[in-house]
Amino acid sequence: MSERSLETLVTTRKELLQSGGSEACLVHIYPTGPSMGKRSPLGLASLYLGRGEDNDIRIQDNSVSRRHAVVQPVADGFQVSDLGSTNGTFINDVPVERPTIIRDRSYLRVGNCIYKFLTGGNIEADYHEEIYRLTITDGLTEINNHRFLVDFLDRELARSIRHERPLAVVMFDIDRFKSVNDTYGHLCGDYVLRELSGRIRKFVRREDLFARYGGEEFSLVLVETGLPKAVDAAERIRKTIAETPFKFDGASLNLTVSLGVAVTCGEEGLTPAELLKRADGFLYQAKQGGRNRVVSG
Repeated sequence: MSERSLETLVTTRKELLQSGGSEACLVHIYPTGPSMGKRSPLGLASLYLGRGEDNDIRIQDNSVSRRHAVVQPVADGFQVSDLGSTNGTFINDVPVERPTIIRDRSYLRVGNCIYKFLTGGNIEADYHEEIYRLTITDGLTEINNHRFLVDFLDRELARSIRHERPLAVVMFDIDRFKSVNDTYGHLCGDYVLRELSGRIRKFVRREDLFARYGGEEFSLVLVETGLPKAVDAAERIRKTIAETPFKFDGASLNLTVSLGVAVTCGEEGLTPAELLKRADGFLYQAKQGGRNRVVSG
């Protein structure tokens, strides 16, 4: 960086602080745990990420190299550089192969860990909005989480009972997912979960809900949908996964999913947990029946 660029950068940062503005920051959003939501401010100094003790953000995860990546201030913002890490550094799932400017609200992935980059004039409000989002969203797949699923299903069950309208739940998981992690590693497993979520999210209707139930298990809530259309939706999911291999680090993975479909038409007293259990029971039957199939009832 030239002396003039650095001088301009310092002036800009000083003016920002004097005007009451806030610096940029990285917010830890994945994996979940004690570090989730932790904010690491970015200023005039470079910020190093890695497993070693001499890093500004120390990440105790085997997917992270000892000196993995660095975020540096430049004249027009902040740039990210990979430091020759084993598993790479990514911005919005694009590999960082040369120093790259990171934009507001982008995702920075270091090994198995994901951070949200926030900057701008109202960063405090953005930070609290992000913390709320983390309470209802799965950090890895960017779809809704188990907590939001139960709340949504509770509301829709009440509406189904009140108006005597159908409501469907599709439960599904990835067949033999453990072998993916065992053979290719957890980075590949995380990639599969993100890629699967992205494929399915494209055809979920606005009024419906797609959520990560936990682990490799997912749930789709279909509002005002009877059994035939719910089964059709489940078959579409099955084909979407089975017909297109997952590509990771030169490997091609042919994966399948098993699905269970349960439908209610305004049953009094039915709880979200009971409806989910029904769908999960049909999912279990799909597994027992040979996998890569839909079972409903």
